Amino acid sequence: MLPQVRYWFYRVSTIIRSIKTLYTLSPEKVRAFVESYDVYNYDWKNEEELIRSFGASYYKEIKKRIIDFYSVLNHLCAIGQIEKMYIPAAMDLSKSITANQKLFEQKMVQDLGIVQGAKVLDIGCGRGRIASYVATLTNAHVTGINIDEEQLESARRFIVGHGLSEKCQFHMADLNDIPFPFPNASFDAIYGVGSFTYAKDLPKIFREIERLLKPGGKFAVLDWIRLPNFDASNPHHADLMRRIKPLVGAIGTPSMEEFAGSLKGAGLRLLINENASIDGLQAPLIENTHQFFSRIKRGIEFLVRYKLMPAHFKVIFDRMTKDGEAFIEADRLRLVTSSHYLVGQK
Repeated sequence: MLPQVRYWFYRVSTIIRSIKTLYTLSPEKVRAFVESYDVYNYDWKNEEELIRSFGASYYKEIKKRIIDFYSVLNHLCAIGQIEKMYIPAAMDLSKSITANQKLFEQKMVQDLGIVQGAKVLDIGCGRGRIASYVATLTNAHVTGINIDEEQLESARRFIVGHGLSEKCQFHMADLNDIPFPFPNASFDAIYGVGSFTYAKDLPKIFREIERLLKPGGKFAVLDWIRLPNFDASNPHHADLMRRIKPLVGAIGTPSMEEFAGSLKGAGLRLLINENASIDGLQAPLIENTHQFFSRIKRGIEFLVRYKLMPAHFKVIFDRMTKDGEAFIEADRLRLVTSSHYLVGQK
């Protein structure tokens, strides 16, 4: 089968599988997904508020809601071009979101110096699509960790179907449960894409990454941060932040200085500290994603109105697509970005 034909066969089968899963969601699962968005009204820095809302063992409830969030969102994302569950850095505006994801991942692989046979760790691997692409590009051995068993099962099915079972492994693990279940100096390279907003303690996790890296090993992260233009005392800025965090799935919102400082504080040498998007703007790709899912939403509304789809499809698509305009505006105002890129070396 030709590569392009194989790709479209895979995409169609993935979309059908995701729609079937969404079609059979129970009322309890739909309710848990919608209610999970509330977790993004909080920030790790304000622990007192978390304790007031959820009690001293707040992390147990936070973790449950994150899993509730991703157990549905991963299927919604799989319908479009964000099956990898992140909007990439805008690297070539003439190309699709999927192509920009590959361009970024190719850059990351090069910056990390991943070679054949290298041992690589993917923190927050989701459905394992980035890990699979890294293994395909480099012939390295990639281990992915994630807290959602449903996504891990999707990752395992994918590698079996693509002949990567010898190159990729996926394990249930929480990035906040330190130490990770690996010996010292286990990996030649470690990376995370869009996962470190879930780190309660960035300095602590970066120290753990330093422990896991072999001497000379490198670490890369593409993630969400607030930029110097953001002013928490500005009501409009604060409102945009409040609306965006649930959309992008962000709890922690560190500054550029906090992110880079945590990496250097762990003893890693900072090699790259930049916004990986052209001119520092992701807005064209965010707009592309928002427009795609808005069109899908309108189609869903039509089908639900005429009882050709269950009513809960409208509920979950309404929640998923809410406030996309806020993200686009904040990106153009350079208040926040989810394409800040760091590379460090042990």
